[in-house]
Amino acid sequence: MSESLQILQKYWKYPSFRELQEDIIDSVLKGNDTFVLLPTSGGKSICYQVPGMQMDGICLVISPLIALIKDQVQNLQKRNIKAIALLGGISQNETIDLLDNCQFGNYKFLYLSPERLQQEWVVERIKQLPINLIAIDEAHCVSQWGHDFRPSYLKIKDLKAHFPKTPFLALTASATKRVQEDIVQNVGLQTPALFQKSFFRSNLAYHVIETEDKLYKVRQILSKNPQSSIVYVRNRKSCHEITHQLEAFGFTATYFHGGLPSKEKEHNMQLWLENKVQVMVATNAFGMGIDKPDVKTVIHIQLPENLENYYQEAGRAGRNNEKAFGILLVSVGDIDMAKKQFLTSLSDKDFLKEVYIKLNNYFQIAYGEGFNEQFNFNLNQFCTQYNFPVLKTFNALQYLDRQAIITLQNEYSEKISLQFTIPSKEVIRYMSLNPKSEEIITTILRTYPGVFELDTLINMNLIAKKSGTNEKEVLKTITDLEKSNNILLHIQNNDSRITFNEVREDALTINRIAKPLEKQNELKVNQLKSVMNYISAEQCKSNVLLAYFDEKPTTPCGICSYCVSQKSTLDLNLIDKVMQLLKEKNANSREIQNSLDLTTEQVIFAVQTLLEKNKIAINTYNQYYLL
Repeated sequence: MSESLQILQKYWKYPSFRELQEDIIDSVLKGNDTFVLLPTSGGKSICYQVPGMQMDGICLVISPLIALIKDQVQNLQKRNIKAIALLGGISQNETIDLLDNCQFGNYKFLYLSPERLQQEWVVERIKQLPINLIAIDEAHCVSQWGHDFRPSYLKIKDLKAHFPKTPFLALTASATKRVQEDIVQNVGLQTPALFQKSFFRSNLAYHVIETEDKLYKVRQILSKNPQSSIVYVRNRKSCHEITHQLEAFGFTATYFHGGLPSKEKEHNMQLWLENKVQVMVATNAFGMGIDKPDVKTVIHIQLPENLENYYQEAGRAGRNNEKAFGILLVSVGDIDMAKKQFLTSLSDKDFLKEVYIKLNNYFQIAYGEGFNEQFNFNLNQFCTQYNFPVLKTFNALQYLDRQAIITLQNEYSEKISLQFTIPSKEVIRYMSLNPKSEEIITTILRTYPGVFELDTLINMNLIAKKSGTNEKEVLKTITDLEKSNNILLHIQNNDSRITFNEVREDALTINRIAKPLEKQNELKVNQLKSVMNYISAEQCKSNVLLAYFDEKPTTPCGICSYCVSQKSTLDLNLIDKVMQLLKEKNANSREIQNSLDLTTEQVIFAVQTLLEKNKIAINTYNQYYLL
């Protein structure tokens, strides 16, 4: 048994490697630069975690997916593997401590967000570490033609110059030939070994279905396929609405989006993972790192922004290799709506500058200040204050995030503060009239003695634990207190967290990052055209996707919406030919086959269909005749 397999079994408890994993690991262990293109759920993280454990020193992992970094670090720590994450928003002193731990604490993995590569002193400290492997996750971010370009990734080439003998491993789930060439050049990979798994999924039926009543069609699909399913929607509001509508139809459903508190995300996720609910209704914030094998159906109610995301999201169906469906529902106005929605939401240089300046003003950051400052952020409140369109503003903030000017994280937070407006005697009287609330109110008074004099920030979780209840009961109690005019209550919800990675420089900052903006806008326009082509193309849908990723199309898949429609047309023609023959004369199976030059299977299909529909019958000479 190889050492790699021993490590896999010891720490990850998997009996064997998936396809290509062991070959990739061998390439890394030989010191080769390696390029890995594995579709979603291909097991890319194992490809650097196993060799990282085998070699002396630290494996450096660069990834833009903050939530995934946190998840992987936690999973490694659960396996008693020492791992650290160096993310944005950590103070300089804390960063120094973490890097000291890496240098002297026998750590095996250091995860790094790409904006950290913008800080020269951090890069200099990394150069002093015993790095055994550098893994670049989401490597398409290196390319300006990738669907998530991040300029900070271009700094990786500096690490390549400093660690020329250290193997570099670039990993991505979706990259066209052009993007692949960009990655090799921009990272400086030296004659990399290429490992690529086909994008073809033989068990996944891609269906494009035109319908005016999408909810009715979803109901039909989920009734026909009652197994685990995902319904992707465009926004958070739709998450809640579609979930409630499905529940009204009798389906079990839950929802997931970036604005949910982490506890609610975990709770809803577990309900779905454990098959306690059939349907997960979600935005594209859902799915990262999810490997649920028994998903039967993935339905997109609105058009995706690009085929890269669509392929990954639809690809979450059928990982158990049983037949599954990736369904895109389209109505007459969708394409025009998508053009309007996507194209009008593209920000130009002037709008980007305005958003950046207003963002600094919003948090009262002075010119030349703001570096490494963190703030809770509510997008809707920001847009309301400055009369900005929400989607266009969000895209501008995402661009600032990709350019490493800010770090934008979807982190729900809720601040609750209160102050009693009645004397303590009246509070005692209230508790005597509302005995169910007594324990919670008493806990608040004991925990926050100044709550009569000042507006006081309270910890809901702490109060729930101390009073032996739950946060829902605590919220109900303080809401009732407000309704009866006993307290002043303030609840502030934030759906994001923003970290400023640079000092405020307004025009200087925007001029520096504006150049790639036009190219990114051009890319988004072309990506939308590719989505429209996928919808309208009169050919095998699986082959359209393969061609998009520069993979030579195979023979038609036979199970997508186009192939099924063609098959249905052929079947009708076949049945029509058999009926025409039987109008002329009675005939047995062999005579039908020879007269029409059909296969045995085609004859059996036609005859059985016509018998079931009572169109024909068989006589004593084993001949078929029309009824």
